[in-house]
Amino acid sequence: MKVKFLGTGTSTGNPEIGCRCEVCTSNDKRDRRLRASVLIVVDDKRILIDCGPDFREQILGEEFTKIHGVLITHEHYDHVGGLDDLRPYCKLGDIEIYSNRIALDSLRTRIPYCFNNHPYPGIPVLHLNEVASDKPFLIEGVEVLPINIIHYKLPIYGYRIQDFAYLTDVKHIPEEEYDKLKNLEVLVIDALRIKEHLSHENLEQALENIRRIAPQKAYLIHMSHQIGLHAEVQKDLPENVFLSYDGLELEF
Repeated sequence: MKVKFLGTGTSTGNPEIGCRCEVCTSNDKRDRRLRASVLIVVDDKRILIDCGPDFREQILGEEFTKIHGVLITHEHYDHVGGLDDLRPYCKLGDIEIYSNRIALDSLRTRIPYCFNNHPYPGIPVLHLNEVASDKPFLIEGVEVLPINIIHYKLPIYGYRIQDFAYLTDVKHIPEEEYDKLKNLEVLVIDALRIKEHLSHENLEQALENIRRIAPQKAYLIHMSHQIGLHAEVQKDLPENVFLSYDGLELEF
């Protein structure tokens, strides 16, 4: 499995428009974060998790080959705002989108022109697939297991593929979902900032979940400029916990 972090930032990205803090003005490229998304390659199948408004910029440098599935965690704009930019990939085959009913219903409302009975020529051809959280499903033979997560009051999905799990926009993990997260090699998990937040874990809460889930390695995702400078924060993290950054590639 290969995982590339296309974006590691929160909904406003980093630098945040109008901000002149030390993180937003940092010269360390690891402090510049586009909206959160990862590209996974497993058994020669390419799976995208979330497709935010920075997708076009994120994908331009990647090889132009078929995307076999898009896993949507939830319907917030920073996670789905780039779906229309999948149009070029439709030359290689229709795009299969997977999520829960709440997210898919929102997509039908947000980009209705993709789902009309008589679609306009040239639009992306997106097939919406509702998947349940109580059993795994297959994307071209690759098994995917949804993980129920609560984002403030909104039920959303994380995903496990083999020994890798991706949990963004976490505020609460229901007790019964922890069994799905056993024996992970790599966990990617939300850590928005240092201070408490209404709908996201802060750094302390993310570290508590990492200790409980006990992956071999954990990478923090969906970070705002309020997390602090990459170089400084990394010094204080446990030896198996890392701040992710845009362009980071893992292979395991």
